[in-house]
Amino acid sequence: MDEKGVFQIYDNPDQDEAKEPLFSVPDIREYFIDLDYVLKVISDGPTKSFAFRRLKYLSSKFTMYTLLNESQELAEMKSVPHRDFYNVRKVDTHVHHSSSMNQKHLLRFIKHKMKRSPQDVVIFRDGAELTLEQVFQSLKLTAYDLSIDTLDMHAHSDSFHRFDKFNLKYNPIGESRLREIFLKTDNYIKGRYLAELTQELITDLEQSKYQNCEWRISIYGRSRNEWDNLAKWVVNNKVYSHNVRWLIQVPRLYDVYKANGSVNTFEDIVRNVFEPLFEVTKDPSSHRELHVLLQRVIGFDTVDDESKAERRIYKKFPYPRLWNTEQSPPYSYWVYYMFANISSLNNWRYSRGFNTFVFRPHCGEAGDTDHLTSAFLTSHSISHGILLRKVPALQYLFYLKQIGLAMSPLSNNALFLTYERNPLPDFFKTGLNVSLSTDDPLQFHFTKEPLLEEYSVAAHIYKFPQSSLAELARNSVVQSGFEMEVKRHWLGDDWYLPGAAGNDTNKTNVPNSRLAYRHQTLMEELELIGAIQQKA
Repeated sequence: MDEKGVFQIYDNPDQDEAKEPLFSVPDIREYFIDLDYVLKVISDGPTKSFAFRRLKYLSSKFTMYTLLNESQELAEMKSVPHRDFYNVRKVDTHVHHSSSMNQKHLLRFIKHKMKRSPQDVVIFRDGAELTLEQVFQSLKLTAYDLSIDTLDMHAHSDSFHRFDKFNLKYNPIGESRLREIFLKTDNYIKGRYLAELTQELITDLEQSKYQNCEWRISIYGRSRNEWDNLAKWVVNNKVYSHNVRWLIQVPRLYDVYKANGSVNTFEDIVRNVFEPLFEVTKDPSSHRELHVLLQRVIGFDTVDDESKAERRIYKKFPYPRLWNTEQSPPYSYWVYYMFANISSLNNWRYSRGFNTFVFRPHCGEAGDTDHLTSAFLTSHSISHGILLRKVPALQYLFYLKQIGLAMSPLSNNALFLTYERNPLPDFFKTGLNVSLSTDDPLQFHFTKEPLLEEYSVAAHIYKFPQSSLAELARNSVVQSGFEMEVKRHWLGDDWYLPGAAGNDTNKTNVPNSRLAYRHQTLMEELELIGAIQQKA
């Protein structure tokens, strides 16, 4: 790691002396200069007016397109044998692993364990080992007493704009002990219960065949052992499937770790998150289980409550080794160090023939405009992005670059924005690269198939026709991190080509005319920008 907090790759020790890394990564000064430039551009009056008009035009143009081509699209879809909404591939592009089951599933699992395995030693508290039966006796509960209402994990109206209350919903019956026993990988029973739950979820996914997901699982950055512990949990419990890939989420909790003495500086978190990855890339035998896990990891995410106020205590941000204050760094700082180290790691892994990773942070659910601007500069796609509705120039940039948005309107409805006000239908009309995702089925959904529930509610409320649902499903596969060959099987051999050339209607059920319209419209907008640039 260099003095600026970024891991660098050197070919030999002499090169290390000369400070000439093998791969070039933009430094933090360049990043903040570019960030300030983009922020200045998107707040410019004429630019905002221009972007607003173009977005309005694109939305109206799509409405006109649907009026003229609705019957043609339907005829195209009817001519496709076998394929319909239920058997096109869909990927849940944003779902947290520890809340990926619904409440009924978790309740049934807890009751099953209480009846069949009451003598399992599950936790060590106050110097004593406790069995599952003793834990529930201390809560004065029996299996018969448990219900959805006593679990109390659904986000109701009391969670709206209260992220603190929402976080407490992760605790069954409001008890952190039960969360530790049933929903953690690194507990006294080494995550055995969560592994069994995960196997049940995998069985459901494999039976549905056409639904896939990218589970997000946490690496906190408190210690170097976290990666090995997680890898052992995945490998030893065999929790992998053709339907599942993993994203690693890094919670932005520096202030909590600093307060409890887990870390001294921000550099400790960067080291704990990335150093094992560079070690295993250099020598896979140094962390065998981690090497196996990384073949199923497709990217990184960073999560926390974006609505927290960010006070700027420095005129010029210090490097991670010097960041030792109690306050957590701002979102833009976190994002840069995730991006820079992932870039350096990717370059090295690619040169060694290993798989690489994308950066897909939570962004734009709440908080400041600069969160979305930081993500625009660094991310492959983002989760949420609902605040783009307030920043037309940035929304237009996201459209031009086709940066993916994994949107979760049912989640937003419970936390930040009511369903009918969600910008998803407007973004979709405009032509942004939008997909539907569930976020936290445990808190927001009722059925055994939360992703279909998400599509169903959107279809009813936003009046999406079958062609639009098929396009959203195709977008989810394109945005996902599943391998090239898998996408070829799901979408067609040339899926990466733009427009109708990259569409196999027999596999996606998306009308060729729809994708031809999307591509032609995007090309016209890019040509318009090019023409304006030449005049300037």
